[in-house]
Amino acid sequence: MANTKALVMQSGGSTPVLNRSLFGIAKAVEESNEISGLMGSLHGIEGLYAGNLVNLDIQNRSWWQRTARTPGAILGSTRKRLQDDRVSEIIKILLDHSIGYLFIIGGNDSAETGHKIAAEALSSNIDIRIVNVPKTIDNDLAVTDHSPGYGSAARFVSLATMGIGRDAETMGNASPITIMEVMGRNSGWLAAASAISKYENMDAPHVICVPEIPIEETRFLDILADAYDRYGFAVAVVAENTRGPNGVIGGQEIPYYTDEFGHAYFDGPARYLGIAVSKHLKLRVRYEKPGTIQRSMVTCLSSTDSIEAEEAGRSAIQLAIKGYSDVMVTLLRNADGPYTCTTGISPLKDIAGVEKKIPEGYYDTSDYMVTSKFIDYATPLVGKPLPRFNRL
Repeated sequence: MANTKALVMQSGGSTPVLNRSLFGIAKAVEESNEISGLMGSLHGIEGLYAGNLVNLDIQNRSWWQRTARTPGAILGSTRKRLQDDRVSEIIKILLDHSIGYLFIIGGNDSAETGHKIAAEALSSNIDIRIVNVPKTIDNDLAVTDHSPGYGSAARFVSLATMGIGRDAETMGNASPITIMEVMGRNSGWLAAASAISKYENMDAPHVICVPEIPIEETRFLDILADAYDRYGFAVAVVAENTRGPNGVIGGQEIPYYTDEFGHAYFDGPARYLGIAVSKHLKLRVRYEKPGTIQRSMVTCLSSTDSIEAEEAGRSAIQLAIKGYSDVMVTLLRNADGPYTCTTGISPLKDIAGVEKKIPEGYYDTSDYMVTSKFIDYATPLVGKPLPRFNRL
């Protein structure tokens, strides 16, 4: 193979273990005989356009060990879309730097980027191997059982729900209702994770709203009111794109921003629902929106997530060396016995632009709550057991 250097870039929203996958790639490159060096593109495809590439071989062991524990994207991320008329330009840049291996750590949109470059390389009979490493806290990547980044963000959401639940319970009639809005785009995997630590009916959350299932506002209000009557407090966790029968909650029709991939952004539903609950129950309602804290709180790292993120990076190198291209590493769960996970492989065309939603059987539409099937699925992903709290 004429071009033996590798290039890695990070794309999309950051995760607590995004740099752990980069660490896995770097370690596997160091151990290989086929790849002669590792470079990084600053801010993903934007760095490629501008020629902002860095030599990662010069970093020492202690730098890499710290990087593995660092949130965010050490190389810088991007949400820039690769335009069709610039793909050949990317191929030329890669060849000019003797790059024969390209690794993209990203999600659905990054799969589209990788697929475009791989297709252009194939049609031009150029041996550049493109392998994507999965990444997203949204857990909405198709084919893979779950995505690196989700377990740690899910751990944060579950712990945060435990905390705000006990706070609302403590405050009584001073502020007994709390609504927390979490990320997830068009899927409810992260909101659903709030129930992993729900050991008793009294525990928060009492309502979970996911984008896959439109909610009836009156039913939402009734469930929270019932929880308040029973327990003296109530907590709802809502996904950022929670919808009603007529669209996004809050009566919004026009998004305040739409990115290059066509993803629409609306003001979240928590404030709107908080006002509705406050009027209905005539009580003070708090609404929380942790935002990017969900994907950057390193004290909530899942041990499972960290291990699997690094292994996904290592696997990408192994696949590329074997000759694979236009593929993504996947995580495969052992369906029998205790939880174990191995890596697999899937074509990028099966992942690009596809969103994996919460399947039937994981969510009960009658009471807006996840089922035991979801709890069984998600619990191993958050790592070490979550704490249990006392009551008088």
